[in-house]
Amino acid sequence: MRIGILGGGQLGRMLALAGYPLGLSFRFLDPSPEACAGEVGELFPGSFDDEATLTRFAQGLDLITYEFENVPVAAARFLEGLLPLYPPPKALEVAQDRLLEKRFFRGLGVPTPPFHPVEGLPDLEEGLKRVGLPALLKTRRGGYDGKGQALVRAPEEAEAAFRALGGKGLILEGLVPFDRELSLLAVRGTTGEVAFYPLVENRHQGGILRLSLAPAPGASAALWKKAEGYARRALEALDYVGVLALELFQVGEELLFNEMAPRVHNSGHWTIEGAETSQFQNHLRALLGLPLGSTAPRGYSAMVNLIGLRPDFREVLKVPGAHLHWYGKAVRLGRKVGHITLRRDRPEELHEALLPLLKLAAS
Repeated sequence: MRIGILGGGQLGRMLALAGYPLGLSFRFLDPSPEACAGEVGELFPGSFDDEATLTRFAQGLDLITYEFENVPVAAARFLEGLLPLYPPPKALEVAQDRLLEKRFFRGLGVPTPPFHPVEGLPDLEEGLKRVGLPALLKTRRGGYDGKGQALVRAPEEAEAAFRALGGKGLILEGLVPFDRELSLLAVRGTTGEVAFYPLVENRHQGGILRLSLAPAPGASAALWKKAEGYARRALEALDYVGVLALELFQVGEELLFNEMAPRVHNSGHWTIEGAETSQFQNHLRALLGLPLGSTAPRGYSAMVNLIGLRPDFREVLKVPGAHLHWYGKAVRLGRKVGHITLRRDRPEELHEALLPLLKLAAS
């Protein structure tokens, strides 16, 4: 079976590596002829906006998925008319607009930080009254890893942030004094079978994920159950197929929805070595209607992102149990170019072994 993947980045690359043991083959559509997934499968350079290109890309494929959520919804709907495409375009549509996303989850009864749409200065003034300060002013569309947003701490900062972000198509969100950031990966198959990975604690720097700890230290069974309930509502409402990631704020024993990603997710990279079945293989199993694999963790895991640097591979691999994943991308400031995973049987052992890897990832 031949699977088409929209996008040729590291997520597509890791999907292909997970799919080859299942006897699958892959073709990637990406605007860049140098996309890193081209090292592990057929790369089809081209635009997502050209229907003739999409038609040629689809020829000879059995189904299509995507590895990033900024695929144009129109392209996904066009391809869905040619071949099975998962996750559904509706999930893309929701995830691409922060306002639609917040309203969607509020409609499911899932709590979110306070928010207000901003299309002009009067909206901004009303939003500041309703949401309060401090707040984050964000573009509704686009932006990732901390881009497309501005922190507003005082009323006099609001208008400058508003103009810097384009003056329309914005959302004002209350800045929540959360305890920590968590994520949950859920997977749903074409048969309706559902599985959940453990809650993961995520630590960011400069808006970019730096470290994930799995399972999230100290997370109660009640918290896990609550997160799974939120995810199940979204999966069913969207008639979802594949892996879905929810990013959450923990405030005491409450969870507030932040964002969703309708794809395999950076905070799930630990599953390659740290779970019985990786998120990548379970995504493919879900698309193909195969039984989902166990999501049980193998002890305790950490995932360290490599951002804008290439560490000394020899030093990384000296750490027992460390697994290096290099994406084959050119190193640039702020760019995710690889990750390291580490697994231990006990959390205190993981913490001790993690320290040298964190130093390597920062030097």
